[in-house]
Parts: sequence; structure tokens; C-alpha cells
Amino acid sequence: MARLTFLGAAGVVSGSRHLVEAGGHRVLVDCGLFQGEKELRERNWDRFPVRPDSLDAIVLTHGHIDHSGYLPRLAREGFDAPILTSPATADLLGLLLYDSAKCQAEDALYANRKGYSKHKPALPLYEERDVDRVLRMVRPVPRAEWFSAAAGIRCRFHEAGHMLGSSFIEMEAAGDAPRDPLRIVFSGDVGRFDAPLYKDPVSPPNCDYLVCESTYGDRDHTPSRPLDELEEATKEALARGGMMLVASFAIGRSQQLVYLLRTLMAAGRLPDTPIWVDSPMAVDAMQVFRNHRDEHDFTEAKMQGVAESLASPFVRMAKTADESKAINSHRGPGIVIASSGMMNGGRILHHLARRLPDPKTTVLVAGYQAKGTRGRSLLDGADFLRIHGRDVPVRAAVRKVDALSGHADRHEIDRWLGAMAPPRRTFLVHGEPPAAAGMAEFLRARRGWDVHVPALGEDVELD
Repeated sequence: MARLTFLGAAGVVSGSRHLVEAGGHRVLVDCGLFQGEKELRERNWDRFPVRPDSLDAIVLTHGHIDHSGYLPRLAREGFDAPILTSPATADLLGLLLYDSAKCQAEDALYANRKGYSKHKPALPLYEERDVDRVLRMVRPVPRAEWFSAAAGIRCRFHEAGHMLGSSFIEMEAAGDAPRDPLRIVFSGDVGRFDAPLYKDPVSPPNCDYLVCESTYGDRDHTPSRPLDELEEATKEALARGGMMLVASFAIGRSQQLVYLLRTLMAAGRLPDTPIWVDSPMAVDAMQVFRNHRDEHDFTEAKMQGVAESLASPFVRMAKTADESKAINSHRGPGIVIASSGMMNGGRILHHLARRLPDPKTTVLVAGYQAKGTRGRSLLDGADFLRIHGRDVPVRAAVRKVDALSGHADRHEIDRWLGAMAPPRRTFLVHGEPPAAAGMAEFLRARRGWDVHVPALGEDVELD
């Protein structure tokens, strides 16, 4: 008998951690940070529910911090076993985790200098040396190839279409009954169909149990065309005469935006305008994307009859702090793409602090914003944004482009599931309560499935 415990991403979007136990072995699927409201972020400091050195392996769906960002903390607490993931994710993981460690160190230093933290002194959750430990454990595995995560537990990765390297996991947990293994599918984050730069997600095989995301489970994305939406929003921003600030995940969304903006400019649909990629991680990720060119889908560029480029003289890479600060001297229209995607930290905060009070500024929100994040506050019409201990007035225009959401909506999840036979039970994770409840009702009504929304910390026996 196997057991599944939801140690994260249950009732919330972030903190993906799913523990599988079978035949006396333990495998953790994903190891992410909780993000969003303070109560959630404080969970990152809690002691891990099981001994880290009791884990046989971690199997990672992709590199986003809400799926991978707790790895260094776990390593600090004693985890020392293989971390298995796709080759592209393996190449990106160091960039993501070093950046996370650096941002936490910088935020702690800034909080100590300004005195706005209640902790004396404020400390980072982990350091770069903890990331060093993690990277020594990473083992890349090609997609569609079975591998052993532990005795009696084998897995393989399949294209999920969410970002470069993202996969869903097909797992067989045999335990003490190798002739009749349980099959579990973990969706990770399922991408959208026809998304710019990424291939469509592959439909999953039949399974006994499905652990499925539900980020947009209670809604459908507005029918849209990414090039058209981005063209309209950018033209409006440029007409205002100021900067367009785009808070973007440094890996994934940043490359999509550069690709689409350069496609529009090369096709003459937008004027040539300076674009700054203001993130050391995003700059380094450009090369990783070029190294995995075979995983890209350049449909939009081909339809416009232009080159499939992620760079040009109009794309400026701001890697150092001085290069980032130099952007402040720019006057007139321009585009800054900076992390973090939900405005929780990183260089985007410095640009927001400087330019939010300017009515000529446009803030473009190009992805999901979890409850409690600054991005959600802006979308909800906040008059002030709390940044580095002070309230910054919001006079900038705030716009949203739904076409670049990286998560499938409920009908796209249904399309991804394809002709899958009914699992014995489906567990919905990675969704705030209304989204998960909406997805549960949708699957019950549409497919007649047995669907359950687990609570954080809940464990279930898998017969």
C-alpha cells in the first residue's frame, strides 16, 4: 500500500511538495517555496514534516521557485539524495536557485539597514553554499525515459508546455507488489495550447490517481491572440511617453516577451523601442534557451515572416547593478522586463518605487498574481504599494495581458486530459480555494470523476 501526503500547494498555489511513500521508500515530487501572504511565507521557516535524510529522491517537474525553491533549505537540513529532472530544467536550476539565494540575502541586508524587519537581525532562508550542495545532487533524465527514483518507484517525464524543461510526471509505485504497480500522474504546471515559444502539453496516460493543478480551475481565459494583445498594450504604453514596466519571471516569461516584442517590431507592427532585460538570471537564461532550441515553437515569428530571434541591438541586457541603475537615466518610451514575476522581490521593485508615481508609466501584468502579492494589489486597484518599508503612490496605468498566462484554464486542462479513463480519484492542488472548488465541480459535471481537494498536510492511502 502506498501513501500520498500533501505537504504543500494544497489550498494554495505555491509551495509544491507531494510525498509518496511505498515499500518503505520515500520520494518527494517537487520542493517549492510558499509565496504570497505573510502567513504562507512564514511556513518556509517551519521544520520539514519528515526527516530530510529519509527521502530517497526528489523528482522535479520544473524549475520555478514555487516548485524548486525549498531545495537549498532542505539540503541545509540534511537532504542528500538524487534530484531527478529534465535536462533543460537541470540547466536552468542553478540560475533560479542562486538568484533566489541572492535575492533573499539582499532583502535581509536591506531590511537590516532600513530597520523595517521585526527580526533582529533579518536572515535569509538559505545561502549560496546551500545551492552548491543542491546542484551536486541534480541528475538530468531525458523525457519519456523510465528511471528509478527509489526501489519499487519508477517515473518518466512528459512535455507539460509550461516553460522550458517543464514536465508532468508519470509514476509507478510498486512497493511490495511489483506485478501490479499503482500509476500516479502529477501534472506539475500544465501550460497552454498554442502558447508562444512553447510546445503544446502532451496528454497524460491512464492512471490510478491523478494529482492535478487547478490554478485557473474556476474560469476560462479570455479568447486571445498573444501578438495582438501585446501590440495593443504596448502601443498604448508608448503613446503615454513613459516606460512600460513588465514584472516577469526571469526564466520563461521574459524570453516569451522578448520573442513577441521583437517579432512585432521586426514585422513593423511596433516601432523599434529599447528593451531592457534587467535580471542577471534572465540574461544568463537566454543562452540556456538557445542551447535547447529544439524545445521551442516559433509559430508566431514564422507567421509574420521574420527571424526567430531572442535578441537584437534593441534588446539590452542589464546584468550588473550599475547597468540596472543606468536605466533610470532614460527619458521617453522604453520597456523594462524585470523579475520577480509577482513583484515579491528583485529589481522590478526598484523600478516600481521610482516610476509608479509617474502617470506616464505603464505597468504591464503578464502572468498569474497570487493573493497577497504586490502584483495582485496593483490589479485590485491599490492606491499605494508597500516597497522597502514605504508606501509608494500608484499613479501609473496598470494593464494586464491574459494571453501570456502560463497556466491552462479549466477547459484547457480538460483538453490536456484528453481521453483519459476515470482515475480512481483525482486530487486538485495548486489552486486557491475558489479555483480548486470550481475545477472539482467542473470535472465532476463534465467527466463524472471522483474529485477531492486535499488540505495542507493531509495524507491518503492509495490502494
